[in-house]
Amino acid sequence: MKRALIYSAASMFLALGANAQMIVDPSKPLTNKPEETEVYPPQAALPKVVQSPKAFDTPPSDAVVLFDGKNLNEWVSSSRGKGEAKWTVADGAFTVNKPSGDIETKRNFTNYQLHIEYRIPANITGQGQSRGNSGVFLAATNGKAGGYEIQVLDGYNNENKTYVNGMVGSIYKEVVPLANPARKAGEWNAYDIVWTAPTFNTDGTVKTKARVTAFLNGVLVQNNFEVEGETNYIGKHEYVKHGPAPIKLQAHGDKSEPISYRNIWLREL
Repeated sequence: MKRALIYSAASMFLALGANAQMIVDPSKPLTNKPEETEVYPPQAALPKVVQSPKAFDTPPSDAVVLFDGKNLNEWVSSSRGKGEAKWTVADGAFTVNKPSGDIETKRNFTNYQLHIEYRIPANITGQGQSRGNSGVFLAATNGKAGGYEIQVLDGYNNENKTYVNGMVGSIYKEVVPLANPARKAGEWNAYDIVWTAPTFNTDGTVKTKARVTAFLNGVLVQNNFEVEGETNYIGKHEYVKHGPAPIKLQAHGDKSEPISYRNIWLREL
């Protein structure tokens, strides 16, 4: 039985051109290796675009403000028990505290528009997936994969070499971004994301798949992409029935210097 591809070939060809070489072969069975779902055409093939000069400063009047620079009252730990979120708040931002693990919103959401800003430390070291790795899980579920991730990673000027369906702007291990407008480490980046949650039949089968439209620094990087399932590091992406869910921010747990977030708000749709 052929397995479903976990990336969008159409989006890949738009981003990288018709000569992009895929390493994922749908005719071969999975052997439980992460490399099977990593795509390695050169990042240099992605368009380099001019970044917008500044992010939104003020949430709209109908927004749910998830972080206003003062406290983490809207967040809890993602660990068992959902205790206090223990990331560090300072200077209008909060910073990943790796020993404390992932954090997620106290509230659950279905469809929404999300604004969130992040900063990779100026003194970042490492390469590939160890260079400022975090992620925004657009719906954090109780399934094995834990939800649907859009990647946060240093990606300035296509200089960080990693698999392109795992670079910043990607739906992780699914689809390559349409462009790379990432700013250099030490500067603030802004995601604006429209999330349409999946719907399910009563028997748990998928009625409609999730969709993502995303702008990074004002530039379209995902265009109404139809998500193939929850984000798996190894193997294909699959759906598990769920309802409204929190938004989760990842503490990756590697040696990357800590990533900071600020100015997070959401409009329910």
